[in-house]
Amino acid sequence: MHRSLTSTCALWLAMTCLPAPGATIEMVTEDTSYSYLQGDKVAGVASEIAEQMLQRAGLDDYHMGLYPWARAYDMALLQPNVLIYPMMRTPAREARFKWVGELAHITPQFYKLRDDSSIVVNRLEDARQYSVGVIRDDVRQQYLEAHDFTRMVVSANNAENFRKLLNGQVQLVALPEREARQQCAMANVPYDRLEPIYSLDDLGAGLYYAYSLQTSDDIVARTRAAFVQLKAAGGLGRVEASAH
Repeated sequence: MHRSLTSTCALWLAMTCLPAPGATIEMVTEDTSYSYLQGDKVAGVASEIAEQMLQRAGLDDYHMGLYPWARAYDMALLQPNVLIYPMMRTPAREARFKWVGELAHITPQFYKLRDDSSIVVNRLEDARQYSVGVIRDDVRQQYLEAHDFTRMVVSANNAENFRKLLNGQVQLVALPEREARQQCAMANVPYDRLEPIYSLDDLGAGLYYAYSLQTSDDIVARTRAAFVQLKAAGGLGRVEASAH
């Protein structure tokens, strides 16, 4: 028993004391309730966890950037040493990335403005007749395209998409409740101005940290181990605590 514990501790020390690889890790994200710009710094609970995770892994050479989703996604697809977050883990994406750990689980809903009583959605097909705001290259855009939605209005980011709903440029947007509340807070409008009218249960999925395929297995393994340690220490509890 003592020998096993000693071996485990030695392995942990060896992992955490290894020098960091020379390549800079690019951490890329978009504007969400989990990650956003605060002054000139990328902030938010997911960004804080990402920094702590890399520091635990001994990967101190990193840069954080906030981009439109399409650009962040392309960087993670095409470049080495890119950590993207938070990203929905879907079957189509499974083999395109090296997955680290789950931050949270979400299910988007269609939202409309509460005072527009003309919009009624009892099933997915009903929503095709309305204009729907989506984010470029997001899972929700891809899902709706696959279900023959043709009245989509594409935005670069969540804030722009939400403004279009408030301004009447689109009739529906698909958001998890947390994101809807965050966008309302940012736009200084009460959450009850919105009404959720249909849950997109097929799109329920985990939000993950993931590396680009060109990232070394050593970096990925060390980051996964650090994520497990951080989670065990209660480091992910802040995600739920900051939900509203």
